[in-house]
Amino acid sequence: MQEKALKQKKIAILGGGESGVGTAILAEKEGFKIFLSDKGKIKDKYKEVLENLEIEWEELQHSEEKIFDADVVMKSPGIPENVPLVLKLKEKNIPVISEIEFASEFTSAEIIGITGSNGKTTTTKFAHHILKSGNISAGMAGNVGDSFAKQVAENDYDWYVLELSSFQLDGIVNFRPEIAVLTNITPDHLDRYDNKLENYIAAKFRITMNQTEDDYFIYDADDENIRTWLKKNPVKAQKLPFSLERKFDNGAYLENNQIIIKINNTEFNMPTTDLSLQGKHNTKNAMAAATVAQLLRIRKQTIRESMENFQGVEHRLEKVLKINNVLYINDSKATNINATFYALESMESATVWIVGGVDKGNVYSDLLPLVNEKVKAIICLGVDNAKIIDAFGNCVDVMVETQSMDEAVKIAYKIAEKNETVLLSPACASFDLFENYEDRGRQFKEAVRNL
Repeated sequence: MQEKALKQKKIAILGGGESGVGTAILAEKEGFKIFLSDKGKIKDKYKEVLENLEIEWEELQHSEEKIFDADVVMKSPGIPENVPLVLKLKEKNIPVISEIEFASEFTSAEIIGITGSNGKTTTTKFAHHILKSGNISAGMAGNVGDSFAKQVAENDYDWYVLELSSFQLDGIVNFRPEIAVLTNITPDHLDRYDNKLENYIAAKFRITMNQTEDDYFIYDADDENIRTWLKKNPVKAQKLPFSLERKFDNGAYLENNQIIIKINNTEFNMPTTDLSLQGKHNTKNAMAAATVAQLLRIRKQTIRESMENFQGVEHRLEKVLKINNVLYINDSKATNINATFYALESMESATVWIVGGVDKGNVYSDLLPLVNEKVKAIICLGVDNAKIIDAFGNCVDVMVETQSMDEAVKIAYKIAEKNETVLLSPACASFDLFENYEDRGRQFKEAVRNL
């Protein structure tokens, strides 16, 4: 699917959210005939963009004959691969691609692609922060900020740092990042992968499938799922591992509380105590981002300063307020067990833990040792809390069920004592009581400020 071949073609876009409308903006610029269709309602801000560009669109339905008339279909990442419409498109041999694939055809910028079950947003923002500090012309897109397609239409960057979900990677054909980062793989979104972990792992590794010997693949060498996959599946790109447990001639590791990064006989080092974000998982995120920066030959001093002043990500272990010497932490972005594991592991005082939401097949037993050690009370915040009560009922003396964020925070305020922590780290998706994890996090912060 080369650029010239795509010109003057018809594109159907499924989904009228950020990636769908971004694709429409770029397709319009590149001379496509466009039809955008959303089975749900399209937000007013997106309708306005479509109207201004005179793009044909519909909502609350899919007009199949118009969609089947397309030469290529861009499917938004939220739409599963196995819905009837997508299966019919594949039967008709109409290519179904992701916005990432489409946009990459129209930019000559070099790409840093970052994926993983956890840490990808922090690592993406970290890497972008270091690149900007090093005066490199770089955009940031994918799962963060404006869509990749919209940025390709409106900007001319030399580099893009893209946060990529497995759903976005499912729809790539030729997409090839010069630098690929895989932060870790733990069970997540298995409902979209026939409840098979190996299918989810394979989706994550699509990030490197088109890489060549000139490209780089940066990965967590402590992650068993990644190590096992790499033993069975060769990767063409040059491998740069990072680890808290072992050393490398080429890669990043820890020695005497120093991060050491060695690449082709150059060495970078920095004490972990100087990192703005603490915790083992953040040390790994920093290693991955600094390895990217080393490949781009950014000055060592610039990398160090960037890692000292990086502010982190909203809704990811975000310190909200201290009230009566109790610290309130917003970790609403923790939508799976592994993310919550990191959060509980980094707690340094007795913790009142707010947990719950839509369970994506969670196995809570991994958290038992940490809950026994760190958690003094559990506040369930979900429509169905049975699994959480079942898993942790014997671990804590106080367990409360709530149906609203206000109520959860007020109860936490009553339970938490001086020098303790209240942690919102749900380990679940948010769609039962909230619009999304951002809405959940903002409601938490508002409720804390209203105490």
